[in-house]
Amino acid sequence: MSTVTVSGLSKHYGSRTALDSVDLMIGVGVTGLLGPNGAGKSTLLRCLATALAPDDGSIRVSGFDPAVPAQRTEVRRRIGYLPQNPGLYPNFTAYDLLDYVAVLKEITETRQRRAEVRRVLGEVELTDRAKTKVRKLSGGMRQRLGLAQALLGDPALVILDEPTVGLDPEQRMLFRALISRLGERRTVLLSTHQTEDVGALCERVVVMSGGRMIFEGSPRELAGVAEGQVWLSDDPPTGNTTYWRNADGLYRTVGQQPDGAEATRPSIEDGYLMLLGKAAVTEAAR
Repeated sequence: MSTVTVSGLSKHYGSRTALDSVDLMIGVGVTGLLGPNGAGKSTLLRCLATALAPDDGSIRVSGFDPAVPAQRTEVRRRIGYLPQNPGLYPNFTAYDLLDYVAVLKEITETRQRRAEVRRVLGEVELTDRAKTKVRKLSGGMRQRLGLAQALLGDPALVILDEPTVGLDPEQRMLFRALISRLGERRTVLLSTHQTEDVGALCERVVVMSGGRMIFEGSPRELAGVAEGQVWLSDDPPTGNTTYWRNADGLYRTVGQQPDGAEATRPSIEDGYLMLLGKAAVTEAAR
């Protein structure tokens, strides 16, 4: 059963098309949203979060239509949103920030609100930092606090825009564990540039380019896009081929087979790069 249904969604900024007739259905679990800068990922997330109105098309969240004023509040009650730059108040304590956001989310009964703040602090493992001011938290802790505010009210849909950017490996691992747990009973849409996050977390992945969806499937299927197109060789390829030297000292090429190269198993990143290359050719031909 789908929590989110998007049909024919389009958004324009002057002459630029940010979203071009996007169709998407998302259910419980973690769905990854991949794409280069300008692909339309953040615009799609902002439309889903009701922070931006599309020009055409429709959105349904748990059956409610945010374009209908009487239903928009119901949609917002079911959404938790962590933008790329959440803008947390630096002089609030972690507890006070969440208490303030809880009031904005209509959790006004004092006992219920305090219990909810304690719950989300525990869920993101920040209980021991409840009285610490935001400005004194590490970058990873601030990101977890941002996730905590998104979880207030136990939303059915959690939208995360580049949540692991700037995190060190230990913080990224902790954040992945949190997101994985969220996806056990919620619908999580995760926008990222990190193909390794997709491989570690996501049951499904959507790739966008130029405001369009160019792929939807499993991470394994995304890697399969480059099947028979990834090569290893002892010597660097000649010509204009793009390649890099890996940790084993071999030269890895995606695309046409270089002389003397042998096929190797493709990764999610390989499939992603192949898709973007094909999309670029299609765009140029228009």
